[in-house]
Amino acid sequence: MVTIKKEIVEKLFKQAEEGLPNEVCGYLAGKDNQILEHYELTNLDKSPEHFSMDPKEQFNAVKDAREKGYKIISCYHSHPETPARPSAEDIKLAYDPNMIYIIISLAGGSKEIKGYEIKENNVKEIKLEVV
Repeated sequence: MVTIKKEIVEKLFKQAEEGLPNEVCGYLAGKDNQILEHYELTNLDKSPEHFSMDPKEQFNAVKDAREKGYKIISCYHSHPETPARPSAEDIKLAYDPNMIYIIISLAGGSKEIKGYEIKENNVKEIKLEVV
C-alpha cells in the first residue's frame, strides 16, 4: 500500500484537466511508501495517447527530491479518455520494476486514480490510500 496526500491527488486531477485533451505526466516522491511531493513534468509529445517526459525536468525533480531526503516513488500520467489501467504501451514502457505507476483517468467525465506495480509485463494493482 502507498499513501498519498489528498492535496497531491487534487493537484493531479487539476493538472490532468488543464492538460486536456493531452496526457499529462510527472513524478511523485516521498519515503516509506508515503507520497509527499509532486513534480509536474512537461509531456513533450503533446498527445492524448502517449507521453514523453522532459529529461531536464526529470533531472531537476530527482535532484530536488534527493535534497529533501525523498526518493522518486511513482511515475504518473493521465488517461484523458480511457480507464485508469495500464495500456499495452504503458506496460511495454514500464522499465523500472521498483516504480509505482499511477494513472489518473478522466474518462466519461469521472475522476479515478489507481496505482500499479509492473514487473516483466505482469501488472499488479497497488492500493492507494488518500490521507
